[in-house]
Amino acid sequence: MSHYQGDVDWREVARSGRYQFVYMKATEGHDFADDTFESNWSEAKANGMLVGAYHFFSSRSSGARQADHFISVVPVEEASLPPVIDLEIALDHDVGTIQGELKAMMDKLEDVYGKKPILYVTYATYNAYTSDGFEAYDIWIRDIVKFPTLKADREWTLWQYCNRGRVKGIDAYVDINVFHGDQDAFERRFKRTAPIG
Repeated sequence: MSHYQGDVDWREVARSGRYQFVYMKATEGHDFADDTFESNWSEAKANGMLVGAYHFFSSRSSGARQADHFISVVPVEEASLPPVIDLEIALDHDVGTIQGELKAMMDKLEDVYGKKPILYVTYATYNAYTSDGFEAYDIWIRDIVKFPTLKADREWTLWQYCNRGRVKGIDAYVDINVFHGDQDAFERRFKRTAPIG
């Protein structure tokens, strides 16, 4: 979710019973904050959804500075989902530099939120920047064509399988995602601190 989806009727979204969790855009780079984040966060929670925030990573500022920006916007709440870093940058950057900035950001976020961040990637950004050296982090892969497969049969945790989903209560297309596992595994991984009503 982001400002692109406009005003959301979270009561209607939750009423369907089809969706348990939602990630919403909080920040981008070192200075952009999504102006719908605060209302989406509070309203989705109020309607029983498990919430998380994502940051759109930029190559134009340091990872530490981007982490500080995210921290200034997203509340520290034990019951929320882990922070997500959305890595959809061009493929022509120096790999070592990007990896260093990503790790700096991830370390800072983990220190503050107490959870390892999740990496949202395309196959291209995964293969270019994060297939090596980020084995300790969960992967959220985008593949709107087929069941995802990562190099070396690495497991993924979340899968964006649709980018033109329709959800009652939202008057725009939305990305729809699924957890890799059954309900018990989802509960163990993400809902240990706060069951959803």
